[in-house]
This record gives sequence, C-alpha cells and structure tokens, in this order.
Amino acid sequence: MTTPRLPRDDLTAAMAARRELGPDYDDAFIETVVDRIEETLDARAAAPRTRRRPPAPEPRHGERDHSLAMALLSLLAAIPLSAIGVVNAGLPGLLIALTGVVLVNFTYTFRR
Repeated sequence: MTTPRLPRDDLTAAMAARRELGPDYDDAFIETVVDRIEETLDARAAAPRTRRRPPAPEPRHGERDHSLAMALLSLLAAIPLSAIGVVNAGLPGLLIALTGVVLVNFTYTFRR
C-alpha cells in the first residue's frame, strides 16, 4: 500500500488563485493548505509501516560484477609477489607485497 503524496498540482493551482485573489484571502488559503497537509500526514500515520531493504544496485549497462575474478587473480598474484618479497627483503618485503595486493582489492571494491 502506497502512502498518499501531497497534491502538488492542487497546491500550485491554489497558489495561483491566491495571487489573483490578493491578501484578503490569505487566512482561508493557509487553513486550506494546512488541512490538506494534516490529511496527508494522518493518512501516512495510519498506513502500515513495512521495512523494506532497498534493492541492490544493478550493474550499469555493459558492466559485470568481476569480484570473484578479482579475488582469484589477487590470490594468484600474491603467491609469487610474496615469494619475491621474502627472498629480497624478508618479512618487510612480504608485508609490502601483501599490502599492495590488499590495496588493489580495496581500490577495486570501492571504486564507485
């Protein structure tokens, strides 16, 4: 069940009529607008509230989700990079190599 929206077209027409009628009818105009807003708020309050999770964003046209491929390629690249880092610089080289792989993955994940 959808909640009713404020009748914007009606309010626009009422504003135009108010301009034509002049300041003598300001009180009546304000009362009418307030009544309509109260009706809309009452209808919204009476409507049952359901919590919906927003839909997951769909990939744009021509895009695919390559997360699994990126994870597998990162693991495959981490093996030789770790070996090269350990052989050349020991533990600091290993940490630098793995930090680079992690940064590439974070950059890919949060690129949007």
